[in-house]
Amino acid sequence: MDGKMLTRLGAVVFVAAAVTAAVIEMTRKEEMPSSSPARLVEPENDPLREGQRRCQQLGQQAAGDADCLRVWAETRDRFLGRSPAPAAPLSTEGR
Repeated sequence: MDGKMLTRLGAVVFVAAAVTAAVIEMTRKEEMPSSSPARLVEPENDPLREGQRRCQQLGQQAAGDADCLRVWAETRDRFLGRSPAPAAPLSTEGR
């Protein structure tokens, strides 16, 4: 067998394998997942989310707002999975 004949035979085998693979892939049926993926359900009234929205609307003024600083600290703690820091006791001086 010479080189040209061997090359042609290789090409025919390659094309036959490609056609066979394509036919098998086309006849294969896709199985649908048995259940839809679970969705996270957020509470409808999340005070932290509302505080974040309010701070977002304040823009640059939020950097000096005590409530926004508290909301950001709580958001950071929730994101990092830490328990929130205990609230500082109110000062009784000046009463």
